[in-house]
Amino acid sequence: MIIREIKNTDFSVLRKLFLKERQHTFSWLDPSEFKLDDFEKHIKGELVLVAIHEEIPVGFISIWMPNKFIHHFYVDQNYQGKGVGTLLLNAAIQETLLPITLKCLEQNTKAVAFYRQKGFVEKERGPSEHGGYILFELLESSN
Repeated sequence: MIIREIKNTDFSVLRKLFLKERQHTFSWLDPSEFKLDDFEKHIKGELVLVAIHEEIPVGFISIWMPNKFIHHFYVDQNYQGKGVGTLLLNAAIQETLLPITLKCLEQNTKAVAFYRQKGFVEKERGPSEHGGYILFELLESSN
């Protein structure tokens, strides 16, 4: 597995991955809210690190660098539970240094558990248009 910055050749695969994983992850939302062309809009101006397996993108993490904020973090369902998310998170930490923050919808219980396991602590909770969210912060790396 290689983690590197996004390249133009990654966009086609990542567009589809972004759409598919959002529709699967946020199953309580209307899937028509998500569009194939959302990817470019959502990552604009962000540092995007991509997990590559056998020359194919299988996940990515996007970071808004001015605030060291993880904006998007998705791994293809077929590669979840295999360490890809940990590799992406560690690469993001290397790029940003700590602390780093992110928001996660409360109903995304799999992600909430992952972040807690990685040492993220809850800073606050609040409402959003898609349900309650948790603002997490990572102050030190637990790997």
